[in-house]
Amino acid sequence: MRSSEIKEGFSRAPHRSLLRATGVRDEDFGKPFIGVANSFIEIIPGHFFLNKVAEVIKDEIRANGCIPFEFNTIGVDDGIAMGHDGMLYSLPSREIIANSIETVMNAHKLDAMIAIPNCDKIVPGMIMGALRVDVPTVFVSGGPMAAGHLHDGTPIDLATAFEAVGEFEAGNITEEKLTEIECNACPSGGSCSGMFTANSMNTLMEAMGIALEGNGTILALTPERTELYKQAARRICEIAKDEASREKFRLSNILNENAVRNAFAVDMAMGGSSNTVLHMLAIAKEAGVDFNLSDVNKVSKRVSHIAKISPSLTTVHMEDINKAGGVSAVMHEMSKRGDDILLDNLTITGETTYEKIADKAIKDSSIIHTVDNPFSEVGGLAILYGNLAEQGAVIKTAGIIGDRAFTGSAVCFNSQDEAISGIINGKVKAGNVVVIRYEGPKGGPGMQEMLSPTSLIMGMGLGDSVALITDGRFSGATRGASIGHVSPEAAEGGMIGLLEDGDEIHLDVDKYILEVNLSDEEIAKRRANFTPIVKPLKSKWLRQYRALVTNASSGAVLEAE
Repeated sequence: MRSSEIKEGFSRAPHRSLLRATGVRDEDFGKPFIGVANSFIEIIPGHFFLNKVAEVIKDEIRANGCIPFEFNTIGVDDGIAMGHDGMLYSLPSREIIANSIETVMNAHKLDAMIAIPNCDKIVPGMIMGALRVDVPTVFVSGGPMAAGHLHDGTPIDLATAFEAVGEFEAGNITEEKLTEIECNACPSGGSCSGMFTANSMNTLMEAMGIALEGNGTILALTPERTELYKQAARRICEIAKDEASREKFRLSNILNENAVRNAFAVDMAMGGSSNTVLHMLAIAKEAGVDFNLSDVNKVSKRVSHIAKISPSLTTVHMEDINKAGGVSAVMHEMSKRGDDILLDNLTITGETTYEKIADKAIKDSSIIHTVDNPFSEVGGLAILYGNLAEQGAVIKTAGIIGDRAFTGSAVCFNSQDEAISGIINGKVKAGNVVVIRYEGPKGGPGMQEMLSPTSLIMGMGLGDSVALITDGRFSGATRGASIGHVSPEAAEGGMIGLLEDGDEIHLDVDKYILEVNLSDEEIAKRRANFTPIVKPLKSKWLRQYRALVTNASSGAVLEAE
């Protein structure tokens, strides 16, 4: 066992002495040591109860002949951090989380791991760190939140609350209505109830085979979720106690190229958050998988969009997907399109992908559509290219309101704060393309999510008549013609930084185009006189991050050398 390095032989007497101080007994030293990587934090709705989850998991690990050692990562709640400079820390937190996992697991030579993520950057951060450690790892998330409801029974969620701010600003709802939405949108613990970033990543862990069935859809704080935690604990012990299994189920043997491609395919079928592109590119790099941004459209063209979930369809939430058969039913239906849509692969249960989904038929075809009756013949995400995004830009096509092609005049803002003020004060009109720049990985730094401006646009009734482009990114709760991850970003001299008010911008989702209608001569003239804005930073960590981070087309990973 890996842990033999810290517990066997006379020279390890000091190590054993320290371990004894934590409660390890004579009979425990021959057992596998399991890292329990928790992300408990009291300020995140999806995480405040994970301390209790860890106790369930640790008890089950002990009951199955292994020794658990719990440790924690940090976490940032994107919804709470959004709309102010706290969001600058969100994407960088992914790197801290990955480094934390690598540090604790390798410093203490633990044999295997069970990871308990749930929200936002925590899921990809844990996966990235686990790939570096490369021991058997089972991921089991805290689970999704139930949808909220208004007094008349209308289902609502966090996206409803953000859009209600825009409706209130426009005078379309009363303060009493805003308060009702605020008090009911997030009714319980769990990751926000729609197909936002957290639940997108939690479903993709199922698709990759690193989490058990139901991980993405079984509601938090339910007996069914508790049983899933116990199953995950039992499974990691089965693997850890057998030498051959410890080698067979190394994370790199499961999260390989087939797993990455399956994740992108399921993402397209379910219309996941645009953030999944950013995170899956980073995960692919950690896994040593050759998958680039340009490959996303190749997947999208072959995968039907068969599950439409809030914010794309505001009446459907993760609990509805669970009742309709869950992620396994989506994958089972996808497999009818041919073996090259989903790839067979080993999963953490010991079954192959095909074996896991063999009998998982759709239970409600009004929620999960069949491939013969899809919401769209192509996937729910697309990558756009053109002189405005030479290295690519991402749009969640599943969330588009109105036409899939749009031409409008630019209204430019050099920060999210400027944009929010401009939208509220009526600077944005129907027919405009809102440009928010200097919010990319380097420019922000940290690539802020833009749920506040997009929600204002929707709430003020401009969702089908205004587009938005940014070198930042969007919350999974965003809907509308919102294009993010524009690369190169303004801070590195990208074309988005050269735009001026009134420039004509054209996008066509079906042709994968994002361009500004300027001559080469005009672009060259502007570039000759262009100096990117460099925002002053007090934070030492954010200065370090800005110096090392790559742009979104590379997954916003840190340069290793």
